[in-house]
Order: sequence, then C-alpha cells, then structure tokens
Amino acid sequence: MKIITLVENTALNDRFIAEHGLCVYIETERHKLLLDTGQTDAVLHNAGVCGIDLTAVDTVILSHGHYDHSGGILPFSQVNPAAQIIMQRQAAEPHFNGERYIGIDTGILQLPNVRLIDGDLKLDDELFLFAGVKGRRCYPQGNHKLSVLRNGKKTADDFSHEQCLVITQNGKRWLLSGCAHNGILNILDRYRELFGSDPDYVISGFHMMKRESEHDDAEKDVIIQTAQELSQMHTVFYTGHCTGVPAFEIMREIMGEQLIALHSGEIIAAC
Repeated sequence: MKIITLVENTALNDRFIAEHGLCVYIETERHKLLLDTGQTDAVLHNAGVCGIDLTAVDTVILSHGHYDHSGGILPFSQVNPAAQIIMQRQAAEPHFNGERYIGIDTGILQLPNVRLIDGDLKLDDELFLFAGVKGRRCYPQGNHKLSVLRNGKKTADDFSHEQCLVITQNGKRWLLSGCAHNGILNILDRYRELFGSDPDYVISGFHMMKRESEHDDAEKDVIIQTAQELSQMHTVFYTGHCTGVPAFEIMREIMGEQLIALHSGEIIAAC
C-alpha cells in the first residue's frame, strides 16, 4: 500500500506546490485513487514531482462539495477522462461561506464519469464510503458561517454532502476524511457503528483553523476535548489543511507522537 499527500497547505520542500487544499494519492492492491484534488492544478505538478502517473488512477473520491477539495478535478480530467469521480449528490448543491461561494465548479457536473451517490456505498472489499453522520459533540465552531442554497433559500449547512472513505488493506483499516466538518468524534462514532472498532489510522483535517483571530475559550475547549478523546484511542492520526497550526500545537501537546502533520509531497505509507 502506498499513500502520498499530493496537495496540502504546507509543502515538504520547495519542489512541491502548497495551497489551501487537500489531495491524497492512494495505491491499494486493486486501486489507484485520489481522495480530493486540491484547489487548483497543483495536483498535476506535485504528482509529476513524485513520479505518479495520474492516467492510471481509476477512482476519485470527493470528500465534500467545497472548492479547495474539488478544484483539481477539471485539470485532472484533462489528463485522465476515464476515472470514476464519486461524490454525494448534495455535493452538487451551491455552498457558501457568508456571501462567498465555496462550492464546486459546476462544470464538474457535466463530466460523463461523475457518479452521484446517496449515503453509504461499498465499492468492493477494499473501499467503503459512508455518510449520514448525525452527532454534534465537539462540533467545529467554524461551521456556523457555512450555508447551502437549497430550494432557493440559504440554510445552515448540515454537511450531508460530506463522505468518508474507509480502506481495508493488509488487515488494517484507514479512515480518510477531507475536513471532518461533522466533527472527527462524530465521524468516529459513525465508523464504530459500521465496523465495531476503531480504525488503525485516520487521515483528516479537523476544521479548527481560524484566520482572523485567536481561538476563543469555547473553541479551545472543543480542541482540547477532541484531543483528549482521540488520545485514548490506539489510532494514529495524520492531520493538516483546515486544522490550523495553533490547533495542531494544542492537540500535539495532548496526543504527542499519535498526531502527525501532513505536507505536500510527503509519503504517509509505503509497503
């Protein structure tokens, strides 16, 4: 199994492009796939530096319907028009941060290889997709600014468009989420409902980043409580993108080596 971070907010070195976005490349026994594609065509450049042949990718999983995870889909489709692109149906809805549109490029929906799904989907014995996360404990505070245009009216985003990928390989399970807008603890609760145990590894942003100011006390409480619960698990967590450096540092103090930062161009697994 091979896992490489192709796009992230920070880069391993100056050969790689860093941008506010996420793309993870995965090779399993049966598949070569991408979870998300970043914000721009940086995925093409960084794949080239890594020696990854994107024309061999058979599946693209879109974790949710935001531009910084879907922006590389159209550039990718220029070099690989055959790979199936799987997203929740609600990912096609218009999404906003305040008045700013943050949804996917509508041109993506015109691609013939896009597959819109509703809820959970087992692709095969290696790949499983799940949605339907309902819990709201330690809910990311930044979600309160986000909305969706539904039936002609803006309403608070319920993140029904978010889906998680579970990969089973060599007796281990990997759980991958783009931003964990539903809250990583709630996602893990849903995972346990489905699989009856904790995953061995998690790759996910935690949506704790705050650009304008420092975290207030309520936000810090969510970060600390989340880290404390994660620290009680045997799972190893890889995070970055929307987690933010201040939140990562708070969590790292609690979780230690159990929490690992992501960077563009970094090999997560190679076996």
